[in-house]
Amino acid sequence: MDIKKIYMDADALLEGHFKLSSANHSQFYLQSAKVLEDPKTAKTLAVALAKEIQASGLQIDTVCAPALGGLIAGFALATALDVRSIFAERVDGEMNIRRGFEIKKGERVLMCEDIITTGGSAMEAARVVESLGGVIVGVAALANRGFCKRENSDITTKANCKLPQDIPFFALEDFTFEIYSPDECPLCKDGSEAIKPGSRGN
Repeated sequence: MDIKKIYMDADALLEGHFKLSSANHSQFYLQSAKVLEDPKTAKTLAVALAKEIQASGLQIDTVCAPALGGLIAGFALATALDVRSIFAERVDGEMNIRRGFEIKKGERVLMCEDIITTGGSAMEAARVVESLGGVIVGVAALANRGFCKRENSDITTKANCKLPQDIPFFALEDFTFEIYSPDECPLCKDGSEAIKPGSRGN
C-alpha cells in the first residue's frame, strides 16, 4: 500500500509555508482529514494498521484518541480491532476524558492519532487515561512525521520525541520533512507568512 500516494491523491500532502502545533515552521503539511473524509479509505488504512498491531501480539481493550484530529482514525482503528473506542478532549486548555467514558483499573489502552509528530498530544491524553487507572500499552497513527521511531522502521528516535521508549509505536508510513524554528525559517526569510491549517487553526 502506497500511503504517500493516498495522501497525495486526496490533496492531503500540502506544500507551502505552515506553522505547526509546536510553533515550528515547515514547507509541507499533512492534512489527514482529507484522507479520512472517504470512509472506504479510512477503513482500508485502519485495517492495514490493525493487522500490523495484531501481528505484534499486543493485547488491547480500548482505543483512545485525542480530539479533534485523532477522532476518526481512532474510531476506525477500534472498529478494525473490534475493541471499544473513546476520546479525550480539551476543556479550558486541559485534556480531559468525559461524556460518561469510564476506564477500569488495569484496562489496556492504545492511544491513536491521525499523525504523530512528537507525540505530545497523545501523551497528554495518555496521562489522563493513566490517572483513571488505565495502562497505556502502545501508540498508533496513520502517519509518522519521523521524530519517533515506529515499529518496522529504520528511523531513529529524535531528541524531541515525547513517546515513551518502553511501549510500541505503530504507523503506516514515515513522512520526514524539514522543520524550522521561526527565527531560522528560510521561508520567513524569503518574505512569506506561515499559515496554520490544522485543527487548532483553520
